[in-house]
Amino acid sequence: MKTDSKLYIIGEIGINHNGDMQICKELIAAAKDAGCDAVKFQKRDINLVYERELLDSPRESPWGTTQREQKEGLEFGQEEYQEIDRYCKEKNIDWFASAWDANSQAFLSQFECPRNKIASAMIVDAEFLNLVASEGKHTFISTGMSTYEDIDKAVDIFKEKGCPFELMHTVSTYPMIDEDANLRTIQTLRERYKCDVGYSGHETGLAVSYGAAAMDITSLERHITLDRSMYGSDQAASVEPTGLRTLVGTVRKIQAAMGDGEKRILDAEVPIAKKLRGHLGWHHDKKQLSKGR
Repeated sequence: MKTDSKLYIIGEIGINHNGDMQICKELIAAAKDAGCDAVKFQKRDINLVYERELLDSPRESPWGTTQREQKEGLEFGQEEYQEIDRYCKEKNIDWFASAWDANSQAFLSQFECPRNKIASAMIVDAEFLNLVASEGKHTFISTGMSTYEDIDKAVDIFKEKGCPFELMHTVSTYPMIDEDANLRTIQTLRERYKCDVGYSGHETGLAVSYGAAAMDITSLERHITLDRSMYGSDQAASVEPTGLRTLVGTVRKIQAAMGDGEKRILDAEVPIAKKLRGHLGWHHDKKQLSKGR
């Protein structure tokens, strides 16, 4: 049920910018250079997403000694997102973000982002799903940590609102081991919900994403980083710029190679058939060769 023949590839920056706009711009540029269609971020109001007790607890980070300082250090605000919006327009690449609370979704709505994203953590929040669906933007819905019942309810909300969506098969471990990928779930989701299905991967390496690309997915999302050894919980499950170029290039080739599944004789095969079957007395033209297709 593809709505577009081109697989939509998303470079998930998330919080891998580490609160640094220069790193952020380098990641945007890397995604554009690799051929990604979009970059994605994450937005949180930390006072709504986290308990005060957690925020006041100790945590050593480049920004201080508490969880609050670490999480505030990773959050971009108005000025930074305005610059992200400007820079992505300059680079001619889409951007959007997954909000983790209603305040953050309201904040993001000021920008004319073409798409929304429901993070796996938020798929169980019906009130939030209704808020996002009411915007009417094409929405990616990640399905990590979710049951069929959870997905059923989310899909019902988006259908009731008439909001276009696609599911994304996701396994929410960081990094995910290959044996947990369960890529056949992509087909299961497509058949159960009669909708487009993408893949959001948290594995190391590229092989699993190649496998997903061969399963007729409509979108592919991978976390990206400048260096997997950088500070941050998502860096180890991310793809560096060189790997990203390889990933996008190979995925595009896989998509092109999949074809439509119809057996046919190519024009280029006709002279080969005449040559290789000449000893059998085959001197047929293409029309005769094509009989019985």
